[in-house]
Amino acid sequence: MSTTYVPLISSGVAGPLGVLHLPRLWLKASLEARSKVAPGYPALSKGYDSMVLGALGLDTESVRKFIVEHRPTYPQFEAWIQKQPGVNLTPGNIHQLNVSIAGYIHTPEVRKSILAANGIPDNGTVKPDAISLNDLDDWLEFHNAVLK
Repeated sequence: MSTTYVPLISSGVAGPLGVLHLPRLWLKASLEARSKVAPGYPALSKGYDSMVLGALGLDTESVRKFIVEHRPTYPQFEAWIQKQPGVNLTPGNIHQLNVSIAGYIHTPEVRKSILAANGIPDNGTVKPDAISLNDLDDWLEFHNAVLK
């Protein structure tokens, strides 16, 4: 039986390039490439993954192929990104992308579901952004898979 991992790097984390979610994208894709990502955590999928890839001008299949074939460390992944033709790593583009990521809000249904699963009342005391809610979801999944 193979061990799988909940990717616990938050979408609110940036690496040296300053791009939010990029370290999580790398982790999910690296785990998926080795059949080690926990169920429910698809790599290079819609949502934040597609936002980052699209904004930076990266081709999904090229990213997947690089990660599968080279098993890069995170700094190696960022170095590869910097060499890609057409990649947009200007400070303005990264800032705009980060604002989009940080400002994304889940639907009320998703918020209610995540809070209910964690036993937290939906009374406005929890930050409503998707990063914070996704972190709660990840921590619960990790707890249930490893600590329970």
